[in-house]
Amino acid sequence: MNNIVETIQQYPAIPVYYHDDKDTCIEVLKACYEGGVRVFEFVNRGNNAKENFTALLEYKNLHFPDLKLGIGTIKTPEQAKEFVALGAEFIVSPIIVEEIADETLNKGILWIPGCMTPTEIALAERLQAPLVKLFPGDTLGPKFLKAIKPLFPQVKFMPTGGVDVEEQNIQSWFDAGVFSVGLGSKLFAAPTDASDYDWLVERAKDLMKWVKR
Repeated sequence: MNNIVETIQQYPAIPVYYHDDKDTCIEVLKACYEGGVRVFEFVNRGNNAKENFTALLEYKNLHFPDLKLGIGTIKTPEQAKEFVALGAEFIVSPIIVEEIADETLNKGILWIPGCMTPTEIALAERLQAPLVKLFPGDTLGPKFLKAIKPLFPQVKFMPTGGVDVEEQNIQSWFDAGVFSVGLGSKLFAAPTDASDYDWLVERAKDLMKWVKR
């Protein structure tokens, strides 16, 4: 668990992605990796989530062994147990469910629970979650984090949901004290004239440059 947290600290931007098509998923993973990403969250949101996650895991084990691949949108302990068995290296939730800790943290698997209120953050801290997902990030905003961070000086935060792929927005989050950021649809919005994934490689390069400053 600690080595994944250390990798997130070194590469503090996590793409959050799902697609029904397996080959598209692999191409996106390849582009992100080429752009410098080393932590990637696939999400459990579609009918092909398990099949495509398994394909991504096989590809990354063969080609990108240093990449950390986790699964997001995990809302029940049963889902957590299932994806840990498939090989997920970390688990991310949009909510905080205490029983998920039994299938993850208590077995040495990184769990990143989603929190929106100080009460939820306090529960995550009590469960000893190494990293807390602030969700939805664009609703809460950097000012929320600045206000609550003195209450939780030991908690590491990762906003997800609405974080923009724009230098000023990224900087505002890190100025507020985040440990990392999660990025979804805004990272993967392709230019209208895109014929390959070179745009995503370059966007990922910019992103990693901004978060490492």
